[in-house]
Amino acid sequence: MQLYAIRRRDAWATPDELKSTAERSTAVGNEMPDDVRWIRSYVLAEEDGSLGTLCIYQASSPEAIRTHAQRVGMPADEITPVADTVLVRPDPEAASV
Repeated sequence: MQLYAIRRRDAWATPDELKSTAERSTAVGNEMPDDVRWIRSYVLAEEDGSLGTLCIYQASSPEAIRTHAQRVGMPADEITPVADTVLVRPDPEAASV
């Protein structure tokens, strides 16, 4: 499986909408374990006030990512193979709300 970065622009209006999509994404991904594995996502504040994401997945192909996204009902605007990983520091812990 190849590592991919997936950009999903202006996809969600609210955090609750994103959370609901993430739950569907997990369920669909669990049905496709040999083709798609969600590793992590960064939620991005878009210029228009909506939310987008930059997601890291392992997948058998870009087509598998598109199939997963279509089944979930979310975009997969840009799918880019990851050439290498440089880890300087681990991601910081999320702030408590």
